[in-house]
Amino acid sequence: MNEIAIPIRAAREVAMAHGAVPDRCEILQNGSTLVLRLGESLVARVIRDVDGPRQGSEWFARENAVAQYLARQGAPVIPMHAELPPGPHVHLGHTLNFWKFVSVTDLEPEPRAIGQTLFQCHDLLRGFDGELPELAILTESLALLDTLEEGGHFSRATIELLRERLDSSTQALAAFPFQPLHGDAHPGNLLNTTIGLLWTDWEDTFLGPVEWDLASIIWNSRILDESNAHADGILDAYVEAGGKIDFDALHHSMIARAAVMSAWYPILYPEPNEVRQAKLARRLEWLEEMG
Repeated sequence: MNEIAIPIRAAREVAMAHGAVPDRCEILQNGSTLVLRLGESLVARVIRDVDGPRQGSEWFARENAVAQYLARQGAPVIPMHAELPPGPHVHLGHTLNFWKFVSVTDLEPEPRAIGQTLFQCHDLLRGFDGELPELAILTESLALLDTLEEGGHFSRATIELLRERLDSSTQALAAFPFQPLHGDAHPGNLLNTTIGLLWTDWEDTFLGPVEWDLASIIWNSRILDESNAHADGILDAYVEAGGKIDFDALHHSMIARAAVMSAWYPILYPEPNEVRQAKLARRLEWLEEMG
């Protein structure tokens, strides 16, 4: 608990400085980002890894802008907390923002609803005119490889594999139409709540092809779980809702997604268990097969 004492204190003190009275401290997520329920309707997201590759508050600033825009448009997203300034706030060295608490159910989201809600977000995001970087997580991951190599996190062969796949897929995706995206649309960032499916965690939002988000949401089911019916159901629902998919762009996005997730593994999971180690091995094996 000591390692999270300061980020918890930061969240509580910022909330109180703006008139909120935290009456609990329920840990909803404890990773590189700490998610805390501080009140009946109040949730704080706090960056724990202050020495990690992402410095400053620009990530949360973009997240705030996109999340607020989508909420105003009635998109299926978790809204920021209406009674506190959106920030992002920086206190005690930690960047944080505040969100409205939603009740999550135990039901697995249906593929049809996943595809529909992702299209709704994409459709509305076309009207967002804020400044966003292009292919941000891909270019960021390429830069991260140098740090990973210096730290001995991967073998030279693995570093070269990831670099080649990121280079080639980034160049390929640059030829397709760009628009604002979620940026990290994996299943963990889609919550099945008592008021429906809601997308969350817009920290990685960037400009790119819609196929990047589609690859992010279907990669595990398509490759790790070998559940083609689930993946196809998402894609079919996305098209039925009005979306268009370029399957060449989707192919390059699948490769890029596997390379990005592999590159970030040492950051996200510094001490991976056997299950996570097996998932990383499968991603790298699959990337080798894509050569």
